[in-house]
This record gives sequence, C-alpha cells and structure tokens, in this order.
Amino acid sequence: MTKATRGSLLSIEPLGAAEILGLLSIARRMNPLKARPLLRGRRVLLLFYEPSTRTRSSFEIAAQSLGAMTTLVLSSGSSIEKGESLLDTGYTLRAVGADVLVIRHPHAGAPLLMAKHLDIPVINAGDGMHEHPSQALLDAYTILQHKKTLKGLQVAIVGDIYHSRVARSAIHLLSKFGARITLCGPPELVPELAANLASGLQITRTAEEAVHGADVVTVLRVQKERLAGMKISLQDYIARYQITIARLKLAKRDAILMHPGPIIRGLELTSEVADCPQSAIVEEVRNGVPVRMAILAKALGKAG
Repeated sequence: MTKATRGSLLSIEPLGAAEILGLLSIARRMNPLKARPLLRGRRVLLLFYEPSTRTRSSFEIAAQSLGAMTTLVLSSGSSIEKGESLLDTGYTLRAVGADVLVIRHPHAGAPLLMAKHLDIPVINAGDGMHEHPSQALLDAYTILQHKKTLKGLQVAIVGDIYHSRVARSAIHLLSKFGARITLCGPPELVPELAANLASGLQITRTAEEAVHGADVVTVLRVQKERLAGMKISLQDYIARYQITIARLKLAKRDAILMHPGPIIRGLELTSEVADCPQSAIVEEVRNGVPVRMAILAKALGKAG
C-alpha cells in the first residue's frame, strides 16, 4: 500500500526558508477570535501518547476556530493501553473518519511512520527527542513580531539542549535564516556534539557569555529528576545557569525572553524574569493558535 506524506508537517529540517515564511504569512491572516469555516465538516484527530497542555489545547482551539470537528484520543483509557500498535491505531482513526492526524509520541519517528502508511496528513506535535516543528514556527512568529528579520539575530538557548525537541527544531529553523545561535548549559545537557546540529553554532558553559549581546534569550525546561540522575545539584544549576534579571541585562536592551513551557520558576529562571516587560512567554502561548490554524489549513489544502 503506497501512501503519501503530502500536507504533513513532520519536521523543520527539510523545509526551505520560503516554505517557512509562507506558513508564517498564512498565520498572520488567521484570527482565532473570528472563526473562518475553512475546515467545516473536516475531522481533526488529536492522538497524544504524552501529557500536553499548550500544544494540545492550541491545536484543538485552532481546529475549532476553522470549523473542524475535533476528537482527542489519549493513550490512557484507549486500546493503546491494551497493546494496540501505533499503525493499527492510525488505521482505526482513519477508518472512523479522521481527515488529519495530530500526534505526540515519546518515540522519535512515530509521526513519519504514520505519514508513510496513512493517506491523510500527519502533524508532528512532538516526537521523542527528535523535533517539535509547530513550536519552532510559533517561536519564529513571535520573534518576528518584535524583530524585522531573523537574519543575523543573536539567539541564546539556555538549559537542557540534549533532551529538547524544541531546541532541535529551533536550531534547524533559525540556522536557515542565518541567525547566530549560542547554546548554554552543563556538559551533560549540552554535549559538544550538539554543535553538529547546524553550522555556526557555538557552545558556552556560562550564562553570562551566552546572554551577552543577545537579541533573543530562550530558556528551556530543566527536569529536577534529570539533574539528580546526572548528579547535578539544583544549587549549582541555579548559580551557573538560571536566568536572572542581572543576567538578562547583559542582553541587548530590546532583547526578548522566551520559554516554550512549562516553566519552573526558581530553577530555570526567576519569577521576576518570567514576568518582566521583555518576557514574551504568554505571547508565545497565544501565538500557538494562529500558527497551528495555518498548519492545519495548509495540510488540508485550504490555506488560500
């Protein structure tokens, strides 16, 4: 059985700059407060094998804002819990009428597998330690609300790079536009091999150096359990890598602060930083809806 991945969004890496800018242009025409029935009668299936608040809810609201019907399927309480395979779950959802499938899965490559075997578009809502393409797009959308271009921007990404699919998608996207990216964190969370993700990446072990002169400071989630497993003390992480007002002041005066969430105040950043005028964290969440509206509309050929 030959299937096609046309209309799917599986990763940022293979996309060209023009295609990315095209999606962002579509997103600018989307207004969640003014429903557009572009997808009336279509069914959007949200298949989530992992917990999610921001991504799941914004995809759901995006679909409904376009007039689509949505159904949420969680791994708990479904046949998945009984051992049903990923593909059999996909075949079932297609058989009951899914027109597009939005999937979050703990294993890298799961959305690609689905896209290769189903005849409907598949949207990757995060797969293992691979990518989170819609997050990268909404972050770029947010940056461009504050900056004229992505080209030449100095971007600092601080935190757990190694385990972050958000970081991978962001690096792929920003590097396509010539942004200069500095990664920062403990060696265990930012290994030197991370520099192989894209050309022009730099790694530093001090937050001060990473943030100095930055146009954008992105803070990533750090799990306390992961730090403990790597024998990194909370006190040491906070002392060396937590983004504070003093450290943020080393960035450019018009720099913006971002975080894909969920944020852990007092660990990755202080409450003062999270709520400061430069923080675009709430804005990022809000922008997830029009960007995901654009993704769904394009996937189903209704982007205009």
